Amino acid sequence: MTWLYWVFLTIGCWGVYGVFLHSGAMGMQDPQNGRIKAFLFVGIAYFLAAVLAPAAILIAKGAAWSFPAKGLWWSLIAGIVGAIGALGVLLAFGAKGSPAVVMSLIFAGAPIINAGVALATHPPAGGYGTIKWQFYAGILAAAIGGCLVTLYKPAPAAPQKQAAAVESGGAKQPVDSPPAQ
Repeated sequence: MTWLYWVFLTIGCWGVYGVFLHSGAMGMQDPQNGRIKAFLFVGIAYFLAAVLAPAAILIAKGAAWSFPAKGLWWSLIAGIVGAIGALGVLLAFGAKGSPAVVMSLIFAGAPIINAGVALATHPPAGGYGTIKWQFYAGILAAAIGGCLVTLYKPAPAAPQKQAAAVESGGAKQPVDSPPAQ
């Protein structure tokens, strides 16, 4: 059951991914390019976590450095679709999608796509007729769950006006209001 701990680790990390990515993009304070700047740092993080860490583990284990073509290419394709997906998240945010809605749809839709592709590439023993109804119910539940979370997500709290004021042109103004002209 050790695998289950890694599953929960991934659920936790991917569960906060969209919110953290949106926060990073907004933190760049660049409405035109902030999301792409954030994506650049996602790439740097991937380099650290997905290149240096596995290389260190392989070196520590004394692994052979042979990479058969089939494994190499499928792994490279997986990385490309993963990176394109991460870019898609940022582009969805940039097109005014809220992180809660975007990520809910992605995390409801991705398992449905995964199930379809997995069945197509690795058909069940005994054929498709052996698939139990509960599998289809799970796919339907994922779709309904994504829709319900999207339709009924709680609205965010209104931004709090800061009590502090700033000096601007001799008049004090609240921090969140535009400067006097």
